[in-house]
Amino acid sequence: MPSMRTIEAKPIENRYARGWHCLGLASEFGDGNPHAVNAFGTRLVCFRGEDEHVRVLDSHCPHMGADLSRATVRNNSLVCPFHNWSWGGDGICNAIPYSKTIPPTARIRSWPAYEQNRLLFVWHDPTGKPPSAELDIPRIDACFSDDWTDWVMEKWTINTNCRELIDNVSDMAHFISVHGVPVEYFANIFEGHKSTQVMLGKSSQLAMEGGLLTYATYYGPAYQITEMKGEMGGFTIDSILLNCHVPITLNSFDLRFGMLVRKIPGLSDEQNQEMAKTYIKFTQQGFYQDVAIWDNKVRIDNPLLCEGDGPIYHLRRWYQQFYQDEAEIPAAAREHRVVELNPGGLSTAPPLHHVFER
Repeated sequence: MPSMRTIEAKPIENRYARGWHCLGLASEFGDGNPHAVNAFGTRLVCFRGEDEHVRVLDSHCPHMGADLSRATVRNNSLVCPFHNWSWGGDGICNAIPYSKTIPPTARIRSWPAYEQNRLLFVWHDPTGKPPSAELDIPRIDACFSDDWTDWVMEKWTINTNCRELIDNVSDMAHFISVHGVPVEYFANIFEGHKSTQVMLGKSSQLAMEGGLLTYATYYGPAYQITEMKGEMGGFTIDSILLNCHVPITLNSFDLRFGMLVRKIPGLSDEQNQEMAKTYIKFTQQGFYQDVAIWDNKVRIDNPLLCEGDGPIYHLRRWYQQFYQDEAEIPAAAREHRVVELNPGGLSTAPPLHHVFER
């Protein structure tokens, strides 16, 4: 008699992924106040200085431990609420009101941060190495166009390890069982720090009169952009989806889901806004379905796969590169690889490329 499969799950390594992580809309940090962000097993503080640049620092003052998210923004510095030590955006103490000298070790960690696509990003690397230019977040022209709606954003806190979210990239079967979306064609493209899912399916909500074609690319471990084309009410709907997460601890993460929708010519602003809200609502419901699964499943390192499952093991090898020192990353984790599934038996597959790369 064949032996029974036993679920294996090693302890999670005490390390967070190397890469750019999206903290949400940049406009949320522009009110002149510091903002606390719990991430990477610690606490950060984000603030926009008078020069309009956003800085990210460790949030606890090394003098006596006060929380700098309760500080005051002055010029381009944070003034601690406990003893008024002033900390510059570079993490260096630049003033102590009752001392003529500043201790040479009066420094706290300053995190690389920048804005792109009207979003704020922070860089994490456990070795302290700064980001290279090849990892820059690509510009999305729609974010700056009057032809598109503004970002609509939703945020959840998920109490599990963020690898559960990443597994969706190669999990074709769950689109049918969880989301009720029959898949006609499915493919994964792995290349360097990018991983892309190409899917052609049917959706009674998002593509009422036709197919639903999506190109979804992860740029690094935590920021995914999807280009989606569907139909609703006889109109073709072009939309761009944001799926990004920031680990809080090893067993929890903040998940942000955002969406842009191209305005339909001939409709009023009110009609376009209503169309966008309806389409966004249906799309968000799909994420709620995933969250319900994540909240109740166990971690599994040795998933029992069958014919028709996607390349989950290869996806995890790709994802693991962000938890390794760069010198230790095996070439197989970054090599170009394409895996196709064609359950619909299509004679002509959609073009294979990363999102927006035609």
